[in-house]
Amino acid sequence: MIYFDSAATTLQKPESVRRAVLRALTVMSSPGRGNHAASREAAETAFSCRSLAAEMFGAEGPENVVFTMNATHALNLAIKSLVREGSRVVISGYEHNAVTRPLYSMRGVETIVAESPLFDADAAVRAFETVLAQGVDVAVCTHVSNVFGYVLPVERIAARCRAYGVPLIVDASQSAGVEAVDMAAWGAAFAAMPGHKGLYGPQGTGLLLCAHETVPLIEGGTGSDSLLQQMPDYLPDRLEAGTHNMPGIAGLLAGLRFVESRTQEHILAYERALTEKVIEGLMQLHGVSAFAARERALQAGVVSFTVQGFDAEELAELLGARGISVRGGLHCAPTAHRTAGTVDSGTVRVSMSVFNKASEVERFLCELRRIIYRKSVF
Repeated sequence: MIYFDSAATTLQKPESVRRAVLRALTVMSSPGRGNHAASREAAETAFSCRSLAAEMFGAEGPENVVFTMNATHALNLAIKSLVREGSRVVISGYEHNAVTRPLYSMRGVETIVAESPLFDADAAVRAFETVLAQGVDVAVCTHVSNVFGYVLPVERIAARCRAYGVPLIVDASQSAGVEAVDMAAWGAAFAAMPGHKGLYGPQGTGLLLCAHETVPLIEGGTGSDSLLQQMPDYLPDRLEAGTHNMPGIAGLLAGLRFVESRTQEHILAYERALTEKVIEGLMQLHGVSAFAARERALQAGVVSFTVQGFDAEELAELLGARGISVRGGLHCAPTAHRTAGTVDSGTVRVSMSVFNKASEVERFLCELRRIIYRKSVF
């Protein structure tokens, strides 16, 4: 199988991640729930994971790194810590349902989309500036579009948010482990990221980097201040009720170490080289429209395309039958498709990881060509 769906989950994991998960299942219990060796090893692993994440992504300290089930969980924590009834919230035109659904579910919240054309960084900054100037309470911006691989100008948008005194939530689901994520430089209130994509950790893991007061979504045991009948008022305990996913956290730590050893710069360059090869090949095929940035720096390792005469999900299924895993449809991001004008058709998405090869791109293009040719003949 050729796996080109890493924007959903990086299926191929480093061997170190597999080993870490298996080891945790046999030697780790719950951190903070005992003075025995199994609990201590779990606590040390959790702390090491927080520490490395804080260092890599510019969090103030390990305690500002909260473990979550995924980026959706992390974004819900961030949004519901900042947004109240009557809040006005500005979002980019490329947000995932993990952002829009929590916002639209909250009573009395006005959500304003700062619409701007695909791959136009200056227009994105101007769109945010216009809405910020009108007065908003919270801003949310994805770092990289999960549909188009568009790298939004988060650093510039963060600067405008700071100028207006508006707290910013960054969705780093597609950027963490590939593009530079720097909480300190951005001055963001929160940054959310999954463990199972660019960080090469297991599914069911995620991180929320916090630089703002928080509100728990659930309450329960934390292994600390057990006499209190309220959640502790300090991080990370305040947001981590219940037993930790130690096999997942151990695997995530191994994934972070893998990214650190390869370096995000190397990973990004490698994925971009494959992306360019995909785009060049797609543009040579009849009836294919590829969504590609003219500026290399504006697109990460994700490419969306459409083919005249084909339904996106049908085409993804045809490729899947030939052993090539891609994703077709709206990719849980209808806002991005409305902005790009593809909400009626959806797109087929090809997304890379460091485990993909140029030969796989060539095979994909060959099979796509055959599918298109077969339909045109018959």
